[in-house]
Amino acid sequence: MFDRLYPSGLTAVFSAYVVSWVSVGLLFLWLLDADSGIFASVWRIFAAGRAPQWLADPALAPWAVAGVTIWKITGYALVIFLSGLQDVPQSILEAAQLDGASKARRFASVTWPLLRPTTLFVGTTSLIASFQLFDVVRVMTQGGPVRSTTVFVYAIYEQLFLDLRVGRASAEAVVFFGILLLLTGAQFLLFRDREST
Repeated sequence: MFDRLYPSGLTAVFSAYVVSWVSVGLLFLWLLDADSGIFASVWRIFAAGRAPQWLADPALAPWAVAGVTIWKITGYALVIFLSGLQDVPQSILEAAQLDGASKARRFASVTWPLLRPTTLFVGTTSLIASFQLFDVVRVMTQGGPVRSTTVFVYAIYEQLFLDLRVGRASAEAVVFFGILLLLTGAQFLLFRDREST
């Protein structure tokens, strides 16, 4: 079923996950540079104007950091979903095909429901990874511009190491843990409810 997936292509996609966050931050700091970055050069070719300040505009900087994060963790999710797809029993898919189910119907009614545990795992680990985002923010934007990319972990870092407010940083860490615990619990409840229906 997956004989069309080339190992070199999968390796290329997964290699982004293996590279350190600092290296990814430095790479995209260079790529997103509004004067000499590759994205700015492509923008000038197609839009015939000055490239936007992706990391200096408060409206664009959070999207740039989010895009870098998605690019980095996509390879990990891809590998986990690929292993989940390989565990889907071929006999069930063949039975659905014999019953006349189209490819879309087989995916919606057979494959996707069998991937719910994999989806829960990927969703939970991706949620935790996105909340722990620090290195990319520190390298690319330092929480700016105008604190638009100050994520929770970076705010705790600022309180503890820059402002030396240990009590406030500890309180923020407890709140951060509580929010992460609630969101993870909500994901588990959502998937458990879907499993029971």
